[in-house]
Amino acid sequence: MKRREFIVLLGTAALAAPRAIAAQTPAKVLRTALVSPGGPLPPSAPYAKLLLAGLASLGYLPGQNLAFEGPHGTPGQPTPLPQLMDELKAAKLDAIVVFGYPAAVAAKVAGIPAVVAFGVGDPVATGLVTNLARPEGNITGISDVATTLSTKRLGLLKELLPRLHRVAMLWNKDDLGMSLRYDASAKAAQAMGVEVQAVGVREPDDFNEAFAVMDREPPDAILMVSDSLTVLNRKRVFDYAATHRLPAIYEYDPLVHEGGLMSYGPDLKESFERAASMVDRIFKGAKPAELPFEQPTRYLFVLNLKTAKSINLDIPATVLALADEVVE
Repeated sequence: MKRREFIVLLGTAALAAPRAIAAQTPAKVLRTALVSPGGPLPPSAPYAKLLLAGLASLGYLPGQNLAFEGPHGTPGQPTPLPQLMDELKAAKLDAIVVFGYPAAVAAKVAGIPAVVAFGVGDPVATGLVTNLARPEGNITGISDVATTLSTKRLGLLKELLPRLHRVAMLWNKDDLGMSLRYDASAKAAQAMGVEVQAVGVREPDDFNEAFAVMDREPPDAILMVSDSLTVLNRKRVFDYAATHRLPAIYEYDPLVHEGGLMSYGPDLKESFERAASMVDRIFKGAKPAELPFEQPTRYLFVLNLKTAKSINLDIPATVLALADEVVE
């Protein structure tokens, strides 16, 4: 072999070697979880599917470069939130997404370094952060516009029932974020001349008393504030509303697809896409303190005509025209 050919061959081999080594180096596996007040959700849970779809669109795939932490403890016996958050902190996940104020405040107290929050109410009013633009802590996420949404939901009920007089409001009294959302709803109702029947709950057994209150003083409609407790007991609310032929409005469209009459709230697909985008930025080195809280930009009004027919409720054409989606 000539000397010049040998030098070219040697140089080519030297350039190829790092590429071959890099190709064999496995991608870093980043770890995350979606945590509700009941604990980490499995990948099969509806909200987890939305989050994982958002992460997949950004190139994060379970089994390749993403590990999704599943439920802890014994099924049916959730680990207390403080203990759970200590376990997640010790596991050193790269970021976690939390749903609901109780999970968010537990993550804050535990000092988990990177938290993206959703469905937590107004994060400034609840004390999760001091400033939406610069959270200055370990939590960022998607914030709430409770007053605007409450006014809109009550306005839709009023459009549906022009003689609306009393609305029963169901919410979790142990969730500060949801209590503040209830307060905003109550103020909006008062401004519209609608009486509020407060039926707060703290545990599943409280729903029986809430229904008894409504039996004694029948409302014209129900507004259910969504958190893990009320959503877990949603079928009981659906059944009560159906039995008593009561129109009910909910905050998220999956509840309408499952049998609720109507909902008005953020487009969950968009919200979890934005949460996934925040997780992506944290994976790439951003700190939650530097990421402003965002607000949803898309809101959906969804109607279930089958449910309306089951309670002999005629939907006015004006209300039907406002719907983004009609379930038949």
